[in-house]
Amino acid sequence: MHQYYKYTGFYSFVWKSIKKAILPIILFVGALFALDRFVIDIEDTLVMVTQTYSPIVILSIFFASESLLGLIPPELFIAWAGKSVSPILYLSFLAVASYVGGIVSYYIGRGITKIPSVHEAMELKLAQHIKNTRKWGGFLIIVGALLPIPFSITSIAAGIINFPFSSYLMFGLLRFVRFYLYALVIFEMV
Repeated sequence: MHQYYKYTGFYSFVWKSIKKAILPIILFVGALFALDRFVIDIEDTLVMVTQTYSPIVILSIFFASESLLGLIPPELFIAWAGKSVSPILYLSFLAVASYVGGIVSYYIGRGITKIPSVHEAMELKLAQHIKNTRKWGGFLIIVGALLPIPFSITSIAAGIINFPFSSYLMFGLLRFVRFYLYALVIFEMV
């Protein structure tokens, strides 16, 4: 198996992907720390949001974010769940919303490829990249499900490359693992 991965370029693909992900992760954690320390007390804000808005509104905003581009970090919503009256229940709702939002994003990706100009550009300019992504698409989905990068972008990419839907659903289940693991850390912090 090692020889196969070495021969096909899987290791270099993984290494390049990890190098691209490290800086955004460090920047996000640093920005969150700086925001909490110098700008706004995140814990007080979460308490205020929990007391002001209904859980349905917050879950709806999260679902919309996870369905489109995942611009609002899930960690903020996980922290919100930790401050709610039933943390595990709301954390589970968030995980389901993220998973279903990923499915919506997958179909957005599938729809994008039906646009003739996009389809043409993919076939001509991105052929080699798409070939590699199709080959190791499962890894792409696993990384998107577990790491703090927008899952919706990963899901859109999976839809664009026409990754098998049943495999996408299986790998996407790791999204639940991510939410519960992150909650172990975040619930202790807030």
